[in-house]
Amino acid sequence: MLARLDTDLLRLARTRCHSAPAERFAVTLANCAEWGALWGVGSLLFAARDPARRPQLLRAATVAPLSVLANYAVKLVVRRPRPRLDGLPRLARASSELSFPSAHATSSFAAASAVGRISPAARPASLALAAAIALTRPYLGMHYPSDIAAGAILGIALGHNWPGIDGRSDGPRR
Repeated sequence: MLARLDTDLLRLARTRCHSAPAERFAVTLANCAEWGALWGVGSLLFAARDPARRPQLLRAATVAPLSVLANYAVKLVVRRPRPRLDGLPRLARASSELSFPSAHATSSFAAASAVGRISPAARPASLALAAAIALTRPYLGMHYPSDIAAGAILGIALGHNWPGIDGRSDGPRR
């Protein structure tokens, strides 16, 4: 029953709201987030502008790329193949044929969780960006929705527990 729901939701994502511009945007966003690059670069840019939180932001820059390694370890254990839907080819490429969990979801939610600990004011925007990146994966036919959910859970756990991020507020530091 869950497998059927997963496939039905994937088919829905692959057949609704598709246009050439929307697909190009989804591919571009997913490509920018590959290996956690978008999050790493973003954290480094913020670290350059915020000397008070620089040490935490530099640690946060490592969350997304390193979470991909943790994700891959889970993929090797689970060994779930990427989805294939008749008549609906994938719209992107991947470095692996393993699907569960989604590395894009893991790295994005890990980074968003870590950034939210450093800057609670940035939490809503970070989580929205993480969700947008994660949702590109079923939209492009790369992952089942359950791959995204599992990646998000793994990512949140990693980001919430990443060392060296003390979760201070956005207020002035003394």
